[in-house]
Amino acid sequence: MGKVLILGGTKYFGKRLVELLHAEGRHEITVATRGITGAEFDKDVRRITVDRTDADSLGKAAAADSWDIVYDNICFSPNEALIAVDAFEGRAGRYVLTSTLSVYGLGSSPLREEDMNPFNYPWAAAGQGELEYGEGKRQAEAVFFQKAAFPVAAMRIPIVLGPDDYTRRLHFHVEHVKHQLPIVMPNPSAEMSFISSAETAEFLQWLGSSGIVGPVNACSEGRIALSRMMEWIEEATGKKANLVAEGDTEHHSPFGIPSSWTMDTSKAAAGGYRFSQTADWLPELIADIAAGRA
Repeated sequence: MGKVLILGGTKYFGKRLVELLHAEGRHEITVATRGITGAEFDKDVRRITVDRTDADSLGKAAAADSWDIVYDNICFSPNEALIAVDAFEGRAGRYVLTSTLSVYGLGSSPLREEDMNPFNYPWAAAGQGELEYGEGKRQAEAVFFQKAAFPVAAMRIPIVLGPDDYTRRLHFHVEHVKHQLPIVMPNPSAEMSFISSAETAEFLQWLGSSGIVGPVNACSEGRIALSRMMEWIEEATGKKANLVAEGDTEHHSPFGIPSSWTMDTSKAAAGGYRFSQTADWLPELIADIAAGRA
């Protein structure tokens, strides 16, 4: 029986992660959140309240037990990473950080882990909100990999899509097409990587039990051109998309990148993980959104 601590993320893929860990039947699970929004779980889960940005609060959570695996879904700055490195020294057998494709700048694709090397990346003290999102994650990774005495893996994921997506970025595109509104998309030929919320949880579960350390890219297989995504939306809605290169900010696509932004998953594949194909789940999700089922 292993003891697992999950920091945040319960309103999205975190809930599914809890379900998967319970299905293994060999974990005692504690979920630490701010306690502002409750998440219902099918199985017994210990709940504790923590302020992730406060050293004393996180220190008390860490000291509540010795943890075989810590999943950190809510670290956004080097200061928060430093707090965790101190709090979990001698208390974490393995630490899994949720990171992001945003640690990579736009450039050549597909991007590999070594394209942003956190082991020598410079960092300086800064709190949440003081750095741009991607830079905050770069420096958080740098702190963990340069300072932590326990093993750390960082899951780098692209945009996460699913029926439970509170950001509603895919919904934006479906609803704009349904209502015949323009969508500002500078480069419809640009390719993107995606991952489903379900597979994010599945990969986290696998990564926590693996021996892999360092940054690891995670995304579904099959880089998708934005134009192909829009074709699926047209098929689901029965209407033609109105794509324009320029327009009002309110109509800018959340996926409106100027060039391809995709990930290479060779490291995860070499470790034994096999990702789903984007084309196997994204059209179905689009159809569910168009029909009001998601």
